[in-house]
Amino acid sequence: MKTKYILSIFVFIFSFQAFAQRDFSDSKITKVILLGTGTPNPSPDHAGSSLAILVNNTPYIIDFGAGIVRNAAAISTHWGGPFEGMNVKNIKRAFLTHLHSDHTVGYPDLILTPWVMGRNAPLEVYGPEGIQSMTDHILEAYKEDIAYRIYGDEPANNQGWRVNAHEIIKEGVIFQDENVKVEAFPVVHGSWPNAWGFRFTTPDKVIVVSGDTKPCPKIEEYAQGADILIHEVYSQAGFDKKDPFWKNYHSKNHTSTYELADLANKTQPRIIVLTHLLFWGSSEEDLLNEIAEKYKGKVYVGRDLDIY
Repeated sequence: MKTKYILSIFVFIFSFQAFAQRDFSDSKITKVILLGTGTPNPSPDHAGSSLAILVNNTPYIIDFGAGIVRNAAAISTHWGGPFEGMNVKNIKRAFLTHLHSDHTVGYPDLILTPWVMGRNAPLEVYGPEGIQSMTDHILEAYKEDIAYRIYGDEPANNQGWRVNAHEIIKEGVIFQDENVKVEAFPVVHGSWPNAWGFRFTTPDKVIVVSGDTKPCPKIEEYAQGADILIHEVYSQAGFDKKDPFWKNYHSKNHTSTYELADLANKTQPRIIVLTHLLFWGSSEEDLLNEIAEKYKGKVYVGRDLDIY
């Protein structure tokens, strides 16, 4: 009985440590925080696709999958985390790679919850063509909630629920302030006409975010010499077991471990962080081993709330 009790404690501690926050950051200026590393598959261990780049304690959100506002709160000082800038009322700028649901179902949350918590300026969002229409429909869907919060018993401010949506229509610099320069570049995600990756240049880091993409010339161009390449990935071994239909789909929409290794050899980023993880029965170690067959640089399998 005693042995069984000790074993239960060991299993609990191991499980907690396996999913605890991991801090790999070497910068006091720039932090990359993974808010969600998942896919459309509803894994309880992976929130929907999202990350934050925190520069001088100012957050810049990329993609807004399911659960991302809660994960942002989890790492904020309001809930005992290390980053004052991640208090959700401070989220005022966001960037969207494409309009797939697993990257956007958190959008109403991103608009409304920071406002409820005190954001007093419109959310500035930069995304593909269609982001304006999506924004308009969300605000229409929540118009009764918005009206009650403004004119009811609360009352909330009349600015923080608003959104200025900026549609990306060409490659190049789409945003710049004292902390970051953001460049958008087109990627190949199946037949999506408007799918983008981003290159963030901060005072001390260059961070490239692939979005969802198969290998393509633009990701190779913009990832050259990046400090951190955050790239989607699927297991080659898992892919090899798929039927022809799904092989055709994934090869046109996503990037395998072997393909990512080839990209890394061409671009030589300082580190690679894997996200939008499609394991298909493989483990984290399997993903790393597959990449290591072709590429010898530093690669990390991203977990929600990891810091780089």
